[in-house]
Amino acid sequence: MTEKLFSDVEYNYKLIEQRISEAAEKTGRKRDDITFLAATKTVDVEVINYAISLGLKYIGENRVQELLSKYERYDLDNASLQFIGHLQTNKVRQIVDKVDLIQSVDSVKLAKEISKQSEKHGITSDILIEVNIGDEDSKSGIDASSVYELIDEIKDFPNISVKGLMCIPPICDSPQKNSKFFDKMNNIFIDISAKNIDNISMDILSMGMSADYYEAILSGANMVRVGSSLFGARDYQR
Repeated sequence: MTEKLFSDVEYNYKLIEQRISEAAEKTGRKRDDITFLAATKTVDVEVINYAISLGLKYIGENRVQELLSKYERYDLDNASLQFIGHLQTNKVRQIVDKVDLIQSVDSVKLAKEISKQSEKHGITSDILIEVNIGDEDSKSGIDASSVYELIDEIKDFPNISVKGLMCIPPICDSPQKNSKFFDKMNNIFIDISAKNIDNISMDILSMGMSADYYEAILSGANMVRVGSSLFGARDYQR
C-alpha cells in the first residue's frame, strides 16, 4: 500500500510541477517564481518526507496539535515548515519558534501575541495577513476593506514582519469563477506594495489550492497551497 501511495505522490508531484510551470509561463514568470507548498493535514510524516525527497521545499500544517505531534519527524533539513490554519492566540507560544511563516494572521490581538512570544524567543516571526476575500461568515480572515487598517495597527509591532497576504476564496462550481476573488486579492497586494510601508513587504501572495491553484497563479499568486492533488483524498475525521 505504501509503495502504491509513494508512486501516486510522485506522479502527482510531477504533474503539479508541470502545471505550475505552465501557469507561471503564461504570466511571464519562471517556475522558480512560484512557491509550491504542500498542505499536509492528516498526512503521515513518512509520506510528507517522501514528497520532500522528490524536491518539495515547503510544507504547511493547519492544526497546532497535529504539527506538534509530527514535529520531531519532519525532514526539516530539506523543507520549510509553515502554519496555514486558523491560529488561536493561546496556542501561539506552542509553535512560534517552530515555523518559518504563519500565514493566517487576521487580528491585532493575534499579531500582538505573536510579537510577544517571538520576543521571548529572541526571533522575528514572518507573517501573512489572511483576508476573507469572499466576506464569508464561516471563514476566518479580515474583510478586504479592513486590511489597510490592520496593517497600519501592527506595522510597528516588534519581532514580527508582514511578508504578504493569504486568502481562501469561496467554493465555486468552477475554478475559473474564483478568478474574480484572486484578481481582487492581487489588486490589494499591488496597492499595498506601492505604498512602501515600513516593516511591510509584499513578497508573498498565497492563494490557490488543489482545485484552483492554476487559476490563482494566472491571477498573480506566487505561493500555492496544494494538498489533495498531491496526497490524494484524505479522511478529515482523523
